[in-house]
Amino acid sequence: MKDIATLLAEKLLKITAIKLQPANPFTWASGWNSPIYTDNRKTLSYPDVRTFIKVELCRLIMENFTDVDAIAGVATGAIAQGAMVADELGLPYAYVRSTPKDHGLENLIEGNLKPGQRVVVIEDLISTGASSLKAVEAVRMAGCEVVGMAAIFTYLFPQAEEAFAKAGVKLYALSNYNAMLDAAVNINYITPAYIETLREWRKDPANWEPSTDNPADL
Repeated sequence: MKDIATLLAEKLLKITAIKLQPANPFTWASGWNSPIYTDNRKTLSYPDVRTFIKVELCRLIMENFTDVDAIAGVATGAIAQGAMVADELGLPYAYVRSTPKDHGLENLIEGNLKPGQRVVVIEDLISTGASSLKAVEAVRMAGCEVVGMAAIFTYLFPQAEEAFAKAGVKLYALSNYNAMLDAAVNINYITPAYIETLREWRKDPANWEPSTDNPADL
């Protein structure tokens, strides 16, 4: 029986929420070359996948956190997922902007979080962890206790794990990069020959350069 991480990874690959192009890598906004691109907002267009994620995030929260008072989503990717989770759990909801609005009340947090509330932050994707932890800090600055973060997918970068540990934030993700590699082979999305390329990228993504050799030819 497939575990949740592998099953979700297969779903994300099939709807192209995750794309793999080892031979023709993407360029991230950071400037990194990458054989993978993830956009979990695509899951919103697929009711079965959307519901699966909502249910599993709720299960993850109920199994790992107690006495949760509110849910906060991270803009923009986790706004919708966070709202669905909060609705399913019957909890108050707010979302955290990446930067304050430049007009009106100049809010960084949209919604009404009250000081002292125990909050679970919902994220769609964990890469280096910088933007996710910035949202955590905003919730803490509002006087709330962040009991942890629940995410859809994580690349399992060592720097992210170190950053979350340093910030004292418990992170739980439904799926991850290792499970995605297994799923990609299981559904014949890529050939096993490309697996080593994908593993090498994850070791040092900031300095990775695509090979001019095609593993399929080796």
